[in-house]
Amino acid sequence: MPRTAAALRPIVIRFGRLGDTVVLSPLLQLLSRRYGMPCWLIGSGPWSSALYRADEHIARIWSLAGRHTPLLLGPTWWRVLWALRHSGNSPVYVCEAAGSRRMRRIRTVLALAGVAAQRCLFLAEDAEDGNEHRVDGLLRFGKQTPPALRAADYPWTDIDPTPQIRLRHHDRLQCRAWLRTRGWDGCPVVLIQPGSRQTTRRRWRHQPVNDKAWPPLNWSALLRCMHQSLPQARLLLCGAAPEQALLRRICLMTRLDAVAAAHLPLGRLLALCEVAHSMVSVDSGPAHVAAALGAPLVVLFGATSPRHWLPRGVCGSPVIGLGGPPNVSHVDQISVPEVFAAWRSLPRRH
Repeated sequence: MPRTAAALRPIVIRFGRLGDTVVLSPLLQLLSRRYGMPCWLIGSGPWSSALYRADEHIARIWSLAGRHTPLLLGPTWWRVLWALRHSGNSPVYVCEAAGSRRMRRIRTVLALAGVAAQRCLFLAEDAEDGNEHRVDGLLRFGKQTPPALRAADYPWTDIDPTPQIRLRHHDRLQCRAWLRTRGWDGCPVVLIQPGSRQTTRRRWRHQPVNDKAWPPLNWSALLRCMHQSLPQARLLLCGAAPEQALLRRICLMTRLDAVAAAHLPLGRLLALCEVAHSMVSVDSGPAHVAAALGAPLVVLFGATSPRHWLPRGVCGSPVIGLGGPPNVSHVDQISVPEVFAAWRSLPRRH
């Protein structure tokens, strides 16, 4: 018979990008409720802390400088090693692809920390159902129990399978001040995300084709249509630092005062998504952020299937996915009128 379960601190390891980290939200909530204590999250990049520092289901976050940081280089790896060594019987959920270079380093760190293999579970990338959404696969993973804990009773209950992000009041205040300095206070702001990780990494000819690259001419035509439909709105092109050249090019081609480009710190992007009129984006991390903060959203898909990766809107906020297999393998197969019609069909945000 199962014995009474003591509260434990679940540990989640995921060295993903922005979108990968957003979709972890329901899993973190499920594990926190199952084991009776907030999670520890071991991740990478600045987004882990920015997304979850106000989340009640997370007690502590370790963020490596990059997903490919060399093993035990820098103080963060050593802090992670120390925390794992003193984690008692806590269950460890590793959300990484089995054959990745990161997985080999994770296994090495777990071994150095003396974490028993019976405490660990590793995510299987192949879903039982080929149509399973990524969030549903993570929740299915979270309902499994490590072998070392199966003698105890750690029941799970179904939760809302929609990622959610909680903002700090400080980020909201800074965003309002930023809008005020630009003279946009009180104006509808439409966010445009033309770039993705592939945009910034396509530097060598041997790299695969960027299936998420919608031509700048298409973005420019879309912006003109949006301005004619909603002339009082400010159309803000968003992107990381390496994407700024693309954003400036689109601005120059559009030649509208209502169109601007900006490199937004993650905290400001989060706060803007919370108040934005809407967003149009390629399949990217900021699209998942916008959905998790309730922004009405249109997402352009290339070779990636929306069945697996379509962002889920919090509180039923609308999300429209265009493209994706089997009919579309590159976003340039999606026309400007199709995107504009989808954006115009979004209900007004309350």
